[in-house]
Amino acid sequence: MVSGKTGGLAFWLQLPGGSGLLGLAPLLFIFAIFYFLLIMPQQRKQKKWQAMLGELKNGDKVVTSGGLRGTIVSIKDEALTLRVPPDNLKLEISRASVVSVTTAEAGKS
Repeated sequence: MVSGKTGGLAFWLQLPGGSGLLGLAPLLFIFAIFYFLLIMPQQRKQKKWQAMLGELKNGDKVVTSGGLRGTIVSIKDEALTLRVPPDNLKLEISRASVVSVTTAEAGKS
């Protein structure tokens, strides 16, 4: 059916032992794509969020994951006390629930 030289390569690619590296190549390629498009950007976002939580200080205006907007009054280990307008309620929230921060200086500019 197939002549000698060209058929040899096709036959070698079909062998179970010879196709180990070629069989893994598509899987490695797919993993690389997922890593660069999904995993790596998520890791960067997580590091940026952790850094933002570490830099929280009194007077920062924050937005929580529940949509509350308030100003930080005090900071404990894993909790924050927010002053929430219009009645100046003081709420204690988890530090991890903070989604974004607007510093007092940035709000005045």
